[in-house]
Amino acid sequence: MPLSVYAHPTLTVLVDDSDSFLRSLSFQLDPIHASKTFHDTSAALQWLRQSDHGRRHAPTPLHMNFDTQSQSGDQFNVALDIDAIYRIAARPQRFATPTVLVVDYSMPQMNGLEFCAQVQDLPCKKILFTGAADEKIAVSAFNQGLIDRYIRKSDDHALDILELDITALQRRYFEDQSDTLRELVLLHDYHFLGDPALALQVQRLKQDLGFIEHYLFANPTGIVFLDKFGNTRLMMIETEQGMAAQYEMARDSDAPQSLLTALRERRVLPFFSEVGGDGMYARHLGDNWHRYCATPQVCLGRETYYWALFDLPPHYYPQAPLAYNAFLRAQREQVNAEATAPSVVRGRQPDRETAA
Repeated sequence: MPLSVYAHPTLTVLVDDSDSFLRSLSFQLDPIHASKTFHDTSAALQWLRQSDHGRRHAPTPLHMNFDTQSQSGDQFNVALDIDAIYRIAARPQRFATPTVLVVDYSMPQMNGLEFCAQVQDLPCKKILFTGAADEKIAVSAFNQGLIDRYIRKSDDHALDILELDITALQRRYFEDQSDTLRELVLLHDYHFLGDPALALQVQRLKQDLGFIEHYLFANPTGIVFLDKFGNTRLMMIETEQGMAAQYEMARDSDAPQSLLTALRERRVLPFFSEVGGDGMYARHLGDNWHRYCATPQVCLGRETYYWALFDLPPHYYPQAPLAYNAFLRAQREQVNAEATAPSVVRGRQPDRETAA
């Protein structure tokens, strides 16, 4: 499984002509899945198209221009701003990006497949929630690529399947969004993005430590994680070549022998994170280098990777990133305040007849 360049929680959009079913479905979904409901297909389409919800929160690290001064004629150039990737976390509305649509099939204004065809150009993934009689239609739509999944409402474990599919499709959304960026950064110093061993290590950290967001970090190379409270950590990642560069920079900056020995023996991984620095040792740090170092862990993949977790100093974000918990709380408050808006009520045990 490839490691996406970035990933964060997103919005699941639920579309069904039955308002009571929507309330029941929202009631059952795990609260970790933020959702927005529509019982009117026209309103749902309008919302998705408004300001292009499906794309407006995407990162913009690629800058393209024509060089008309080139001796060989007009030349098309692409510049990659990798710092723009981790700064996605500074966008409060990143969590409002719709990445998965869950659409009923039998609806009066248009059926679920007609709805999916209307938004086929959007990058969000699509799940058709069907009755038993619609299964052949759903299979055909899946084979044509119009939908990504279909689930029968009558299945005993339909809701469990739905939650698993939402999680899987959200992950695939970010993998798809990362394809072009990943190919570009793999040409530089980010080979770990294409290494399954390192991707597995990242997933383990997310599961073990409760991280729900990750972003490629440029200097030093690594991954920035955020948990649901907005706490940020940096997984700094170095190869043998990177560790040698750390040693050479410290040696050329007259670092203490104790640091040079520790670097040479691979006993420390440093993140010199002062404002205005480049992540490397500088003379003014003197013997205070210990406070910037951690004992590295080793990940054996296509290369040998040395990694460690560091707190990310606040100066990397001019304003603290919005925490996902705060987003969910604001979403609930907004729904409660707008009596006429589709409501999202959380819970666990619905009436099975309503859910079916």
